[in-house]
Amino acid sequence: MSCFFRAAAHARAPGHKTSLLRSAEQRLGIIVVTLALLLAGAQSSFAHEFKLGDLEIEHPWSRATPAGAKVAGGYFTITNTGSSADRLLSISSDISAKTELHEMGVKDGVMTMRPVAGGLEIPAGGKLALAPGGYHLMFIGLKQQPKQGEEFSATLTFEKAGTVNVDFAVEGIGGTGGMDDHAN
Repeated sequence: MSCFFRAAAHARAPGHKTSLLRSAEQRLGIIVVTLALLLAGAQSSFAHEFKLGDLEIEHPWSRATPAGAKVAGGYFTITNTGSSADRLLSISSDISAKTELHEMGVKDGVMTMRPVAGGLEIPAGGKLALAPGGYHLMFIGLKQQPKQGEEFSATLTFEKAGTVNVDFAVEGIGGTGGMDDHAN
């Protein structure tokens, strides 16, 4: 016990400011390391990406649907880091009877939506965005309603890379697919 009091008196002695500074530096170091670990853990928990060969599928998401809805949309971005193009051929999911790739556009002032035949190309070194108002997925004949805060699985099939299972995060009915929406 006397060692403890001697150490405490030694630390408080006027000529020993360096030990106080060292102690403050150690505490600061511990705080910095702890914050770094917390931020690293938080970043990985917000990450919602899947990889298949040269393809990176970023943030697959869907919107919650009202009761009785028979269809839902699906969105994500695919980045091709490879030197050759690939093609998204199809998608399947247990949440719906069938799933189709669709394109939305405006023709003669009228918004149109139609299935895409032959899949969608992901150019070498490029991106393909499936987003509201453009290319997107349609989950048709819903077997269950996507609910905000939940996830559902799907399988993407590519011409060259093969297949990959992904999880769609379900956002609110008015969700936009941004990370802010996903994090909340």
